[in-house]
Amino acid sequence: MVKDDGEQMGIMSTQEALDMATEQGVDLVEVAPKANPPVCKLMDYGKYQYQLRKRQQEAKKKQVQVQLKEVKIRPKTDEHDLQTKIKHVRRFISKGDRCKVTLFFRGREIVHKQYGEDLIKQIMDEVSDIAKVEQEPKAEGKTIHIILAPQSQK
Repeated sequence: MVKDDGEQMGIMSTQEALDMATEQGVDLVEVAPKANPPVCKLMDYGKYQYQLRKRQQEAKKKQVQVQLKEVKIRPKTDEHDLQTKIKHVRRFISKGDRCKVTLFFRGREIVHKQYGEDLIKQIMDEVSDIAKVEQEPKAEGKTIHIILAPQSQK
């Protein structure tokens, strides 16, 4: 048996421990039920649960949530506009978010699929210093998309 402040009380019967807990106005909490004899603690159980919830909330606050940002382009996107989109990708990656680059084909542009693939490769090369390819370029219908993720920090 252990008090809340860490003081060890020694081995005693369950009834003695319960009497001691009611006398002090605290709860008798079983800490290690599989130990021989089982280890119990005298503590305010409500206060203990409150502190546990507070610790979990603090851990949740410190947790970093990675988002998936998306940048959309077209095969006829001009060079300057493309550089602007690449800056957006670099900004997302540097903040620690993953980035999905989607290239849309309209109408008969799909005939020149190679041009779109070259555009995706250009973007991959431009951000290769800070990003790694998480999902290879994948063509689905009239779109090609790729997912980029920040390189692991060493």
